[in-house]
Amino acid sequence: QVQLAESGGGLVQVGDTLTLSCVASGRTETIERMAWFRQAPGKEREFVAGRRWTGSGTYYADSKKGRFTISKDNDNNTVSLQIQNLNPEDTAVYFCAGDPRYAGTWHRVGEYVYWGQGTQVTVSS
Repeated sequence: QVQLAESGGGLVQVGDTLTLSCVASGRTETIERMAWFRQAPGKEREFVAGRRWTGSGTYYADSKKGRFTISKDNDNNTVSLQIQNLNPEDTAVYFCAGDPRYAGTWHRVGEYVYWGQGTQVTVSS
């Protein structure tokens, strides 16, 4: 099994930059794909960005290119999401997710086996 734990959320101001972290533990050698999703109140969970657990391939939702950057710290089994120029529409619970399959559709929520508990990001204007 794999456990995922997000951190780094909080109350921020418009225009701020925030970095969220997701630490993976357990059988991390089974992970092939990692991703960040977010869910705003009353809305469905949506894909933000993903990357391979090994290697350097990164993938972004079309609407998220430019302000969002996904990265990985191999030494600490941590996948991070940096969000620049935050705006109120970024207010959501941010989740990290992992999947043991190499091939898949990045934006599909149902394809991911491992999920963290989420971290709340609130952008104040």
